[in-house]
Amino acid sequence: MGSKPLIYAYIALGSNMGDREHYLTEAIRQLDAYDNIEVSGRSGIYETEPVGVTDQAPFLNMVLELKISLTAEELFTIMLLIEQNLGRTRELRWGPRTIDLDMLLFDEVRQDDPQLILPHPRMMERAFVLVPLVEVMQMRSPQQAARLTTHLEGLEGKEGVTLWKKI
Repeated sequence: MGSKPLIYAYIALGSNMGDREHYLTEAIRQLDAYDNIEVSGRSGIYETEPVGVTDQAPFLNMVLELKISLTAEELFTIMLLIEQNLGRTRELRWGPRTIDLDMLLFDEVRQDDPQLILPHPRMMERAFVLVPLVEVMQMRSPQQAARLTTHLEGLEGKEGVTLWKKI
């Protein structure tokens, strides 16, 4: 492991089933338990109305900054494993879920692999992703956070994203 450089990745977490906050904190705990993953930043928790399939409970959403020495694919595999550990099933696209982990940004990587597109392809149209992402990016990447804030100002739906809890 010693040879891989440390890089930063940003991932979104969402939950709208059962004890939503428990699923978020448990996902963070499981990520942090890996030797080559350090949770280096976290947004507050936001409550948001569902997108796509609207006949379901509101989501809790947040974004984490991770300091890691992994490839994007290795991180993605760990994220899928944590979703499985926490009872995620994929019956309905955009349907209810115990936990949803989405890789938003992985360092400067741009890739079009159908399994893992980076940056996240729908990130820029989702206020529930951008609001917590901007919050967690302020410290490390103020310029990037400012660009995202400008984009966010023109976006629909941000009034549906409300701060639920500061961590």
